[in-house]
Amino acid sequence: MPKTIALIRLLAWCLLWSIGGASQALVLRDDRQVDVTINQPPQRIVSLLPSLTETVCALGQCQKLVGVDRYSNWPERIAHLPRMGGGLDPNIESVVAAKPDLVLMATSARGAARFEALGLKVLALEPNTHIDVQRVMHIVAKALAVPEAESERVWRTIDAAVNTAAQSIPAQAKGQWVYFEVGPAPHGASESSFIGETLLRLGARNILPASLGPFPKINPEFVVKAQPDLIMVGDSSFAEMGARPGWQNMRAIRSQRVCHFKAEESDVLVRAGPRMDEAARLMAQCLISKARTNP
Repeated sequence: MPKTIALIRLLAWCLLWSIGGASQALVLRDDRQVDVTINQPPQRIVSLLPSLTETVCALGQCQKLVGVDRYSNWPERIAHLPRMGGGLDPNIESVVAAKPDLVLMATSARGAARFEALGLKVLALEPNTHIDVQRVMHIVAKALAVPEAESERVWRTIDAAVNTAAQSIPAQAKGQWVYFEVGPAPHGASESSFIGETLLRLGARNILPASLGPFPKINPEFVVKAQPDLIMVGDSSFAEMGARPGWQNMRAIRSQRVCHFKAEESDVLVRAGPRMDEAARLMAQCLISKARTNP
């Protein structure tokens, strides 16, 4: 009899738990303006955007990742994870085979509808500004059942570090006109991009106005006419800059006021995610060093 009573109590407790769990279903609106229902915290996550991969790990949930895109390379602990294509060419079969209970991807990526048709839960998020980084971090935290206080702590740490980088810049290094190139063709970062927002917080001025959009493709002659004081550029563009008509005669290039970032540094700079503070430090170092060596 005691065993029977105990079993009844256990079954009753399980029933109450299941009812309570169902009532705790979470509905999140992603950047497609789609409502995504999370019935329970996901334990198997595939991330197809580097900034989202980094956000998951910054929130202390790296261990739940079971696959990432080919460009995700931070932190080191994800190096062993299967690579599942990129945003434009996700490997549908690999993602499905991983049996994720949540797929994180950009709104601009392909495959969301296909994943959902195959029964996978998709949360599409694409941070483009500082506010977006904060907002996306909070949404991912909610999806993963990370306490709001923790996600807020992570964000405050990042934001405070950006402020510290800004405070490190002396007056003589501020006010420089900057051209930041994010990729060949060329594409630049304007005032309305998260990179442009960081430059503004560091006291720099951007030759690309917000009206051009966050990351516009630009005519190389535009940069020549703008005559930036300083150029920031990564490996993907640096090698070809010298061959562009008129660029060798720009003041910034003649006076070697060019910060050439290595591939791993470029990754930090062009991702709107939790390493935004590190990006601010890299930009601050550039502004300071060039102001000091080339006043």
